[in-house]
Amino acid sequence: MAFKPLHDRVLVRRIEGEDKTKGGLIIPDTVKEKPAEGEIISVGAGARKDSGELIAPSVKAGDKILFGKWSGTEVKLDGEDLLIMKESDILGIIS
Repeated sequence: MAFKPLHDRVLVRRIEGEDKTKGGLIIPDTVKEKPAEGEIISVGAGARKDSGELIAPSVKAGDKILFGKWSGTEVKLDGEDLLIMKESDILGIIS
């Protein structure tokens, strides 16, 4: 299914963190935190100013991003858990 977010929203796939610590300890699923890192799948057209002028998004599909722990709305598309969030919830782009 093709999905295109509206306005200044983005569709994000979480990037899972490591299952082990640097010291080699295995982290059980019950203790793991949800990752705050993801990859942008698709981007909306952008927000609009009061004058109606379009503000282009700063991110694009394929960008790796960092976002707040409780950002976005969880959705399930084609059996995959994804997030829809506003561009303003994105903390930065990882290069």
